[in-house]
Amino acid sequence: MHERAVWIFLCDLGGQNMPFEGSIPVEIGNLVNLFSLGMESNFLYGSIPSSIGKLRNLYILNLSKNKLSGQIPPSIGDVTQLALLYLDGNNLGGNIPGSLAQCMGLFELNLSQNNLDGSIPVRLFADLLFAWSLDFSHNNLTGELPPVLGTYGIGSGLVSLHMEGNRFHGQIPERWHLLVSTRQINLSHNDLSGVVPKFFEQLDKLEQLDLSYNNLEGAVPASGIFTHSAAVVLDGNKGLCSNSPRLALPICPGISGSATKVKHHLSLLVTSLLIVLPPLTIGSLVLIWFMLTIWKKGSFPFSRWDLVSKMFPNRREVHTAPCHDEKKLKRVSYEDIVKATNWFSLVHTISSTCTGSVYVGRFKSDKSLVAIKVFKLNEPGGYDSYLIECEVLRSTRHRNIMRPVTLCSTLDSQNHEFKALIFEFMVNGSLEAWLHSEQHNGIPDKVLGFGQRICIAADVASALDYAHNELTPPLIHCDLKPNNVLLDDDMTARLSDFGSAKFLSPGLVIPKSLDDVGGTIGYVAPEYGMGCEISVAGDLYSFGVLLLELLTGKRPTDDMFVDGLSLCKFSESMFPDRVAEILDPHMAHEEHQGCTEAWMERYIVPLVALGLSCTMESTKDRPGMKDVCAKLSDIRASFLELS
Repeated sequence: MHERAVWIFLCDLGGQNMPFEGSIPVEIGNLVNLFSLGMESNFLYGSIPSSIGKLRNLYILNLSKNKLSGQIPPSIGDVTQLALLYLDGNNLGGNIPGSLAQCMGLFELNLSQNNLDGSIPVRLFADLLFAWSLDFSHNNLTGELPPVLGTYGIGSGLVSLHMEGNRFHGQIPERWHLLVSTRQINLSHNDLSGVVPKFFEQLDKLEQLDLSYNNLEGAVPASGIFTHSAAVVLDGNKGLCSNSPRLALPICPGISGSATKVKHHLSLLVTSLLIVLPPLTIGSLVLIWFMLTIWKKGSFPFSRWDLVSKMFPNRREVHTAPCHDEKKLKRVSYEDIVKATNWFSLVHTISSTCTGSVYVGRFKSDKSLVAIKVFKLNEPGGYDSYLIECEVLRSTRHRNIMRPVTLCSTLDSQNHEFKALIFEFMVNGSLEAWLHSEQHNGIPDKVLGFGQRICIAADVASALDYAHNELTPPLIHCDLKPNNVLLDDDMTARLSDFGSAKFLSPGLVIPKSLDDVGGTIGYVAPEYGMGCEISVAGDLYSFGVLLLELLTGKRPTDDMFVDGLSLCKFSESMFPDRVAEILDPHMAHEEHQGCTEAWMERYIVPLVALGLSCTMESTKDRPGMKDVCAKLSDIRASFLELS
C-alpha cells in the first residue's frame, strides 16, 4: 500500500490501451482497506457483486459508463463512509435501494441513464446529511417527487438536482422552498401537474430552472429567476401563462382587475405613511438630540463601549492569532478532527513524517473531503514546522501554492497542546504517485502525458518564482520534491508542505548541517552539505532534479545511480545526441508520433538543457527562477498551440 491509503484506478488503462473488459469479481470484497475504486469508461458487464458492501472504508466508487446490469445491491448501504457514488451510464434496473440512506455522508450521487424503476425511497432524501449533487435523470422512475430533501427536510447544501426524463407525477413539493443553496434544478420531461411554485422566486442562488414538458398550469411567478428568460425553460406546458413578455407565454386573464386592486392598496399605503411619518421623524430627532447632550456631559451610568455592548449583545471582540486572520478562517474543534479522521485511524492516514501526519477526512459541517495535517509538537521541529506553515499562510496567495482553508489550535483530550491545519483534498494525489506507478500495488494507472508534464513543471516554476521574487523577504521551500507537488481535479500543480521553508531575512542563521536545512536526499543542493547558507539557488537545484525526473521517470535515488553516477550526470552524459534514450517510456509515444526529430529538437532538448542548468555544481552558474519560469511558459505555450 502507498502511504497506508489504497487507490485503484482502471480508467481507460492508460489512454491508448484497450479498455478493461469483464465482470467485477466477487473477491473485490476482500480489499477491505480500499479508499477509492475507479473503473469508469470500460466494458464491464454483469451485476455489481453484493460483496461490495464489505468495503467499509470506501470513500469513492465510480463504475460509470460501463455495461453493468441487474440491480444495485442493497449491501452498498453498508459502505457507510461512501462520499461519491457514480453508477451512471449503465443498464442497471430495479428499485433504488433504501439502504443507501445509511451512507449519511454521501454528497454526490449519480444514477442517471439507467433503467431504474419504482419510486425514490423517501428515507433516502430525508436522511442524507451533505448531499450536494443528485442525478436521477433518464430512468423509468415513478411516483411523486420526494417531499423533503436532506436531513429534516432542510436540504440547504443541495447544489444540483437532476430528475428529468422520468415519469414523476403530482405537484412540486412546497418544502422545496428550503433549497436555498441550489443552483440547478431540472424536472423536465415528466408528468408533473399543478402550478409553478412562487418559492422559486426566493431561491437567490438558483441559476438554471428547467420545468419543460410537464402538465403545469396557471400563472408563472414574475420575479427572481423568472426575470431571466435564458435561465428558465417552460416549453411544453400548455396551461401556463404569464404577464411578463420575457417568458413568451400567453397573457394571464384578469390583469386589469388585479392592477386596479394594486393601485388601490398603494394609494392607501401612501396616505398612511403621510399621516404617520411626520410625528415619528420629529420624535426621533428629539431623542437623538437628548442622547448627544447627555453623552457630552458624561452622564451615562456606563461607558460608551458598554452602551455599544448593550445595544448589540451578540457582538464579540475579535482576537487575532499571530499566524492567521480569524476574520477569514473559521476554526474547527479537536472533536471535529477526531470524528473526521475516525480517531486518527491508519486507514485515513495519507502520509506521516517526523514533524506531522496527514489524514483524509470530512467534517459533518461541510461537504468536501479535506486533508488534515496534525503536527507532532513533542517531536524536534514539530512546533517550528507549524509556525512556518502559518507564516506562509499569512504571507502568500498564489494559485500554485497550497494554503490551509482553516485550522485547529487547542488542547487534546489529554490536555496537551494540539495544532492542525486543514487543506482542500487534492483528488489526483501527488506527482510522486503519478510518476512511479509501482506504488499502486502493480495495478496499471493513467500515466502523465508529455503535455501534462510541461504544464506541471511550469506550475511549480510559477510558484517558486512568486516565492523567490515577489515576496519580501523571499521564501525558500527547502524540500522541493514530487511528494510535495499535489495535483487538483484539473491536474493543476500545487506546491505543498512548507514545514522546512525559510524566509530569507537578514538575520537568518547559517545552517550547520543538512538537518538544519531540511530537504530530501537526491533533491537537496550539494552546497548545503558543505555548510553554505540557504539561498534561492538551493530551490533551483531541487527544481532541476524534479524537471529531469519528470522527463526520465527516474528518481534521483534509483538503484542504477551508483559509483558516482547521478540523475544529473546520467542525463548530461546522453545530452544532446542520445537524449531520446533517457525519456520515460510511458510518454515516449504520445503526442509527437510521426515527428520525433522535430519534437526532440523543439521541446525535449531545451527542457533537458534547462534541467541541467538548474543543477550546476556552482550556484553562480544556475539561472534565476524568473528566467526558468519564462522559458517553461514559452515551451508550454508553443506545445499547446500545436497540440
